[in-house]
Amino acid sequence: MSRGRRYEEPKLNLKKVFAVILAFVVIIMSVFIIKGIFEKESNKGQIASKTYFAAFENNKWGVIDENGDFVIDPSYEEMVIIPDNKTDIFLCTYDVNYDTGEYSTKALNHDNQEIFTDYSKVEAISNHDENDNLWYEQNVLKVQKDGKWGIIDFEGKILLDTQYDNIETIPGLENVILIQKDGKYGVVDKEGRVILDTNYKSITNLGKNSIDGYIVQDDTGLYGIVDSSKKVILPNQYQEIEKVYGNNLYVVSQDGSQKVIRGNGEEVLTQGFEEIEAILKTENEGVIYILNGKYGVMNLTGEVLIDAQYDALVEAKPNIFIATKDGKQGIVDIENQEKVPFQYSSIIYNETGDIYVAEDESFHSHIMNSNYDVQLTGILIEMNTDKGYFELRQDDTYKYYNFRFEERDKKEILTNNTLYLDKKDNKYGFVDKNGNVVVEYVYDDATEQNAYGFAAIKKDGKWGAINNKGEVVQEPIYTLDDYLLIDFIGKWHLGKDLNMNYYNKE
Repeated sequence: MSRGRRYEEPKLNLKKVFAVILAFVVIIMSVFIIKGIFEKESNKGQIASKTYFAAFENNKWGVIDENGDFVIDPSYEEMVIIPDNKTDIFLCTYDVNYDTGEYSTKALNHDNQEIFTDYSKVEAISNHDENDNLWYEQNVLKVQKDGKWGIIDFEGKILLDTQYDNIETIPGLENVILIQKDGKYGVVDKEGRVILDTNYKSITNLGKNSIDGYIVQDDTGLYGIVDSSKKVILPNQYQEIEKVYGNNLYVVSQDGSQKVIRGNGEEVLTQGFEEIEAILKTENEGVIYILNGKYGVMNLTGEVLIDAQYDALVEAKPNIFIATKDGKQGIVDIENQEKVPFQYSSIIYNETGDIYVAEDESFHSHIMNSNYDVQLTGILIEMNTDKGYFELRQDDTYKYYNFRFEERDKKEILTNNTLYLDKKDNKYGFVDKNGNVVVEYVYDDATEQNAYGFAAIKKDGKWGAINNKGEVVQEPIYTLDDYLLIDFIGKWHLGKDLNMNYYNKE
């Protein structure tokens, strides 16, 4: 029995069939691609338009943004590490066992989602300078997998496979990362490029950057120097090498005695001192030496230029020295002629401006030109070498000067400000760029706006904050007299330990 026409089996349109199949394949591929993109995006940090800070409240740590709003609620016992406050990578430590040293870590983004989940530990690579100022290596993290460490960038790209026993830094050197494997050390940069193979018992810095080279110790326990191209500067034949060098001169120790040698091993100074403190910058070769606990200067023939009579001696520039005597600092030249009397608590030389900043016992700074004439006096708030200005507090007024000691209008310096600190009748207020009063003169003290638009205000001995419109966002309730720096992000004030760079409400 035949069926009606409408029930007849249709013929396949092969072109349409292939088109449909192709469409399904494209859709499926798109799903996987999109899924991969989202997975990839969720597994890396994002450069943000915001700035992030560690925050401390009720004995817990979290993260706030530049408006003072929570990004990560305070819920962690340990400080949340933010390796780059412009990137939303927040490193949290938890389950810490202080007896065994064991702990767990995880990385979160601004949505409180865990990222870099392929690793058992994710940590910032921290470093510090000689003054213990802390920083983190840029755009790199160290990660652990199966008990071994490697390096990734902020997007999760593997820069160094997880095959090392430990990863750390050499204090003070940027872009220099120590790797350890089977008890031996090597060096990589933050791109993961191997600078020195893991062949050394120990590696440390010779100077303040990697260009100066590295002091390396071999299996015999002796020291030498190699540079970043693996060229041997000094062979491993010295019992000790000091971090004192310059003009192809190095200070080494053998049999317990120091001596100055050239790069070819020639001995040039072996006696007349107990210790070499520094190699002089001047073309007339010489050293700062120590004898009987006092500092002096001699040339490489052993001729004494300045007797060992000072408690400390630092070369500011060729033939000029900042000296310490009886607890006070002054300035002398290579002929031991006094240029600045010994009456200051400290003296710092700024090479960029060719100026000296001498601080007295009252914390007032006396800023001198290259001829040692005092040009300005006040409390130094900031010296900005990059922009070529410094800020002084003079008679309770904040003023700005360039390195030629010319006063600058603060509006030329603080170009992003909406408000400017002003003083009238011994009270502080704020004006706009046209001089119009926005905040009345009612405060006992105040600060300029910070980069995030907030300014600190003080009244009746307490500190609070206003925003960039002059509105009070935190009534003055905090006693911060023993804080070195007063700063606010919304209701949060900067913590006492400046090195930690965190904000709190306590």
